[in-house]
Amino acid sequence: MAVQEARQSADAGAHGGGCTCGDCPHGAREGHRRAVAEFLMKRDEFAAGQGLPAAVAHSASASRQWVSEELTQSAELVAERGRAEGEAWLARLWSRTAYTMWAGVVVLLLVQALTAIGAGWTAARTAGLLAALVTAGALTTASWFHRTRGGALAPVIGEDNRLSTSRAVAVAWVLFVAYAVLVLVGRLAAASDPAERDTLLSGLELARAAGVVTVLAVVCGIAVLVRRVVGLRVLGQRLQKVRADRPRAADLLTDDAGRGSFADIQYVVIGAVALLFAAVRLARRPDQLPDLPWGLAVVVLISAATYLAGKYAEGGRPVILSVVRAREAGDLDAPIRTGDDIEIRGAGFVPPGAQGAERLSRMTVRVGTVHVHVPLVPVTGGFSNPTDAVLTVPVPADVEPGRVEVQVITAAGVETNRYAIDVTD
Repeated sequence: MAVQEARQSADAGAHGGGCTCGDCPHGAREGHRRAVAEFLMKRDEFAAGQGLPAAVAHSASASRQWVSEELTQSAELVAERGRAEGEAWLARLWSRTAYTMWAGVVVLLLVQALTAIGAGWTAARTAGLLAALVTAGALTTASWFHRTRGGALAPVIGEDNRLSTSRAVAVAWVLFVAYAVLVLVGRLAAASDPAERDTLLSGLELARAAGVVTVLAVVCGIAVLVRRVVGLRVLGQRLQKVRADRPRAADLLTDDAGRGSFADIQYVVIGAVALLFAAVRLARRPDQLPDLPWGLAVVVLISAATYLAGKYAEGGRPVILSVVRAREAGDLDAPIRTGDDIEIRGAGFVPPGAQGAERLSRMTVRVGTVHVHVPLVPVTGGFSNPTDAVLTVPVPADVEPGRVEVQVITAAGVETNRYAIDVTD
C-alpha cells in the first residue's frame, strides 16, 4: 500500500506535501504520509537490489555508501514532515481538549439529572455542577494560552515531546482535589444554617482526608522527583533520550521505544482505580473531602514507589564489548587493515525511540581521530545495520596503522567506552 501511494503522489495536484492551508487536502499530515510511503518504497527497492546506478553497482562498498546516503536524505525529509505534522497536530489539540472537557460537564449534568429523578435536586448537585463549570472554564482559558503546545495537555507533555506518566497521574489528582474543594465551597456559600456550615468546615479537617492528602503529596512529589532523576541521568550519560515527533496517548503506558512498561502500567491503573474510588466517595458524601481508606492509600504509595524504582532502573550507558574484522564467505582470515569492515559488538547502540532511519543515520563511530558515519544497510522491513548490538563500519584510509581506539556515538549523543584495536598496513 505504501509503494502504491508513493507512485500515485506525482499526480496529486499542485500543492506540496508541506502545505497547511485550511482548504488544502494535502496538509502536514498528508505530506508526512507521502514522505513515509516514498521512503518505504525506496528502502524496499534498495533491499531488493534495484535502483543502483551502474557507476557504483560494481563495488560493494561504493553501492552501500550510495544507498546509505540516499536513504539518509529521504529519512531527513520524513523527519522534517513528521515535525511539521506534529506541530500541526498540537495546534489542533487544544480545541479537542476543550471540547472534551465541556462534554464531560454535559455528561455530569445528564448523570445528575437522571439520578435526581425520585430523589430530587439537592444543593450538593448544584454545587457539583457549578464546580465542574468553574474547573472547565479555568482549564479552557489556560489551554487557550498554551494552544500551540497542546492546550490543556501542555503540563503533562515532557521535554522529550511525550506524555509524562508521572505528571498525568499528579495532574489528575490535583484536578480531583480542586474539584472536591470547589464542591464544598459551593455548598458552604449556599448554606444558611450555622450547624450545616460547621459540618462543611469540619469536612475539610485533615483527620477526615488524611489518605487523599497523603496520596496527593506523594504523586506530586513523584512527578517533580522523576523529572529531576531523568534529567540528571541524561546529563550523566546513563540514560539515552530522543525527542518524539508528537505525544501519543500510548506514552502513558509504554517506554520510549513503544513497548509496554510494567512500572508505568501499574502506576496508571492503580492510580485510576483509587481516583475512581475517591470520586464515588465524594458523590456519596459531598459534605467532606473523600476519606480514602489507608489500605488503598498505601497501595497507591507502593505503586508510586515501584514507578520511581523503575525510573532509576531503566536505561544504561551503551558499551562496546568487542571489535572484530568483518569476514564474508570465502575471505581468508587476516588482521584488520585500512579499508576493511569491522564489526563492533556491544549493547545499547540504538536508543529507545531511535529506530527510524533519520535517527540511525546520525550514529557515528570514531576510529582513532576519524569520524565514520554508520552506513544504513536496508533489508525488507527494516535495516540490518546498524542494530542495537552490532555495528559494521569500514576502517577509513586516513587511519594510521598501529593501535587505535574505537568509540561509538549514538543518536542521543551518548559516547561508549573506548576499545583499542590494532590496524596493520
